[in-house]
Amino acid sequence: MKIIPLHKNYSKLIAQASKGDRRAQHQLFELFSPKMMGVCRQYLKNNDLAEEVMLSGFLKMFTHLKDFKNEGSFEGWIRRIMVNESISQLRKDKKLNFISETELENVAAHSTFIETELEVNEIQKLIDSLPDGYKTVFVLYAVEGYKHSEIGELLQISENTSKTQLFKARRMLQNRVNKQNNLSYGTN
Repeated sequence: MKIIPLHKNYSKLIAQASKGDRRAQHQLFELFSPKMMGVCRQYLKNNDLAEEVMLSGFLKMFTHLKDFKNEGSFEGWIRRIMVNESISQLRKDKKLNFISETELENVAAHSTFIETELEVNEIQKLIDSLPDGYKTVFVLYAVEGYKHSEIGELLQISENTSKTQLFKARRMLQNRVNKQNNLSYGTN
């Protein structure tokens, strides 16, 4: 039986890169840039902007590489940098708009699972069509696995606002999926 390690150990490569070794830095970039581009793309609709934010995230990662303590996943550490860079970009562009506390609705405890045969690109287009506030909370919660308290802290909103944004994002996605399915099957 062959044992496959779940987490690769990049310690040597990280140590070389943190000392300014350009080859090691290039290897780390080549290893992680496809996934990190995907992370940035989850938050930013424009591919060029997502790439720019990813590059900025890598610059920050290389600048702070000595701070990585080899505790936990290196990929998770980079991913967190990319998420923070993406959110910073949304803030800079003033695209994070959240509803006020007075507009909060009662949030359903569980949302309905959407059954559909949508392609990945169609799903990404549907997520991209969400208002930026809804989209950011949705991706942080559903894709990245953040808790509402963490989302609230990260986005500087209340936990209830995070829950409401998620609820509304899911409802909007479900309505759009249902509408798309009705169009696909010729029903109105």
